[in-house]
Amino acid sequence: MSAFFWAVLTACLWGAVPVMEKMGLAKTQPFTALFYRSLGVVLGFLILGFFIVKPGEIRSVEPRSAALLILAGFVASFLAQIAFYHALRAGDVSRVVPVAGAYPLIAFILGVALLGENITLSKAAGMFFVICGAWLLK
Repeated sequence: MSAFFWAVLTACLWGAVPVMEKMGLAKTQPFTALFYRSLGVVLGFLILGFFIVKPGEIRSVEPRSAALLILAGFVASFLAQIAFYHALRAGDVSRVVPVAGAYPLIAFILGVALLGENITLSKAAGMFFVICGAWLLK
């Protein structure tokens, strides 16, 4: 299957989750909600650990790569999720999600600055529209 298929599937899944989270946050505090959401992550972790990833593959990862992936997991699944839940609890899902979903702009800037990726006309136009969309929803 193509990268485009997987990207569309990701968008569909990520698009459905905030609606479930907004409904779950109706009578739940953000930190408590994060605890329960993390149980879902643990379930996924157990499925990976027991059925998919081989122990040799885990041991073969370089320490630097492992540290970066652990840090990314902590930042995305803990810190950013706390901020997102506070925003989602306080605002409309139809406004919060597109603004929080403007993270490609940050990834673009960091990709250019830290990874030396090229700026093309189509990438710049895309980032312009991300900025416009976020601004319109503020």
